[in-house]
Amino acid sequence: MSDATTPTAASRVQHVRFARPTNGSNETFANVTMKSIQEKPPMTNILQDQVRRFAKRPWCPNFSVALRLILLFRVTAAVYSNITDCDEVFNFWEPLHYLDQGSGFQTWETSPAYSIRSWAYIALHLLPARASRIFNLEKRQSFFAVRVALAFICSYAEAKFYRTIVERVSDRVGRYTFFFLCFSTGMWSASAAFLPSSFAMCCNMMALSYAFEPPNRLNNRRTTLAVMYFAIGAIVGWPFSLAVAIPFVLEEMFVYGNDHIKLVDRQTWMMGRWARLVQACLTASLIFLPVIALDSIAYGKLTVVPWNIIKYNVLNSDPSVGPQLYGTEPWYFYILNLILNFNVMVPLALASLPALLVTHQVDHKRLGIVPTPESNAPAVLSSSPYTLLLVRLAPLYLWLGILSLQPHKEERFMFPIYPLICFNAAVTLYLMRGWIEVAYIGITGAPYNASKSSIFSTFTRGVILLATILSVSRIFALSIYYHAPLDVVFNFQNTELPRLLNVTNLLILPKKSADYVSTSKYDNDVQIDLSALHTFGGIRLCVGKEWYRFPGHYLVPDGVDVEFIKSQFDGMLPGHFPDSHKTRGPWWWRRDQTKVASPGLNDRNEEEMSRYVDVSTCDYLVDSYFPLRQTAALEPNYVLDTATWDKVVCVPFLDGRNSGIVSRLFWFPTSLWQKAYGSGNNFGEYCMLRHKAHATLREGKTWTS
Repeated sequence: MSDATTPTAASRVQHVRFARPTNGSNETFANVTMKSIQEKPPMTNILQDQVRRFAKRPWCPNFSVALRLILLFRVTAAVYSNITDCDEVFNFWEPLHYLDQGSGFQTWETSPAYSIRSWAYIALHLLPARASRIFNLEKRQSFFAVRVALAFICSYAEAKFYRTIVERVSDRVGRYTFFFLCFSTGMWSASAAFLPSSFAMCCNMMALSYAFEPPNRLNNRRTTLAVMYFAIGAIVGWPFSLAVAIPFVLEEMFVYGNDHIKLVDRQTWMMGRWARLVQACLTASLIFLPVIALDSIAYGKLTVVPWNIIKYNVLNSDPSVGPQLYGTEPWYFYILNLILNFNVMVPLALASLPALLVTHQVDHKRLGIVPTPESNAPAVLSSSPYTLLLVRLAPLYLWLGILSLQPHKEERFMFPIYPLICFNAAVTLYLMRGWIEVAYIGITGAPYNASKSSIFSTFTRGVILLATILSVSRIFALSIYYHAPLDVVFNFQNTELPRLLNVTNLLILPKKSADYVSTSKYDNDVQIDLSALHTFGGIRLCVGKEWYRFPGHYLVPDGVDVEFIKSQFDGMLPGHFPDSHKTRGPWWWRRDQTKVASPGLNDRNEEEMSRYVDVSTCDYLVDSYFPLRQTAALEPNYVLDTATWDKVVCVPFLDGRNSGIVSRLFWFPTSLWQKAYGSGNNFGEYCMLRHKAHATLREGKTWTS
């Protein structure tokens, strides 16, 4: 600024003028200011704020920070979450244990007669399972190494999915999605699950992180990578997960996205899009080659597992076989189950399409405008932002509708759309925030005051906080009420079996050198060598009515044989894989016994009596006791038979049938709230029992290793 005049004694007034811009232009200060605002980078997201549009954006962690935060939750889940599905154990953990250790249970699904489980998918998990051997760890640590590896993969997919939402949909929607992903009970359970549906969930997130980009004729990378990840999830994991890709395929074929096409060029444009999609599909189909090759080697015949799965579950016309043999549920089963895992997120997610229609009427500026050509350009065809958002919301409805029509329903079937529940819920929450903004401005007539009000952020934070509290409460409930099966086998390995070796003088402790100096409080924790268990010629651990909660051989030490005893269950139980220690296959597939079926396996869920051993032959028995339940004829309360069995360890286990509905679903650090909901919670015992006579005989003998 420069001084223009000198003040006079009469006027005592000083006149000031502003210098012109130093760049030599003739623009005024006001023009420069307005231009700087107008030249602010345009917002290309589908959804855009109207209030505070040019204000500082909300905090959204970058990819690196998001990955580390999500990893914190997922690794915790890998260590502490329960195994919620017996199929995870018998169809995946047990075959992996067979590949890794040479023993395990075989189900009819992994029999070469039916071959509807992919050994290629199972073999992918061998790397983390065997990596633990580098550090001289036991197979129990291999179990957790696999789960942690799955947690890392899921965390990466979640972080990439979240950042795509921030960059392509809305930073606020991405922020809400991030919190929903981190804290939801469903993601806690699914992230570290060893299941094809969990694998498909991760692949879907990777695919959607590209599919959420607006399509255009120049972005070949979007099409190629999205198709590739969808294909990996379907071919390696679960073929039905490909249904999630249907809206993407339709968008690629018919939606203009960021393309602006003259009417006369429409046919040429469409042929180009279709050709690109076909090329991407052909490229992705090459994934079939290694999968078919590995499965064919494992089963000893040409095997296309994805086709076998579809044929058995969809194209099978024989009423005596099929998924309906394993239970049917009403159409609303998934709605109730999803509410249990995602609480308030579920109604928000299901309301996303209606919310979009409401926004179109009351807050249509909320959706960003796809860039358009110059005003003097000829008329072109382009896509509405409503269409783009509709395509991204549609997979949830499509998947839920298709699977709700199927009679056989299981919780894990919803895994592929778990992230989409968080996304759809976040979209609804954002649109509802917009409605409140519109109502506020309509009532007050003050847009500036709306930009300063905390009402809107308070609303969204309140919803996220409520969802977080309910989710964390549910996670604690699962861990406190139902973690007993994992606690019991942990005690068996780390307390009971070392005790047995100690009283029989077979316990071997690692020796420390004379000059050893302790540097940590953990140095006195020793890893017990249980290899001497083989001296006993095999310790028999039996499971009866608790067979479906058996956590797998990875959590049972070598030298312990697991068998079944008869219970009220009258369906097909798995058998043992043929012994692979006597014969080994060629170097490219050492476990050649995968080509051999365990006797008695069938796909009709018919009971095979050869699966059972007499309870009197059991050295240890896993059993549960619930005082408020009636005793079944084939399921006596072994816990009460103190003349035959000693309690090794018993852990409280929730009796869900005789507990209050609300109190059994959630946990809070006080019992007072439970009393307000019926009878509150009632617990039984989940126990490891020791056969008295067998223990006396074994511990009274003299053993030498």
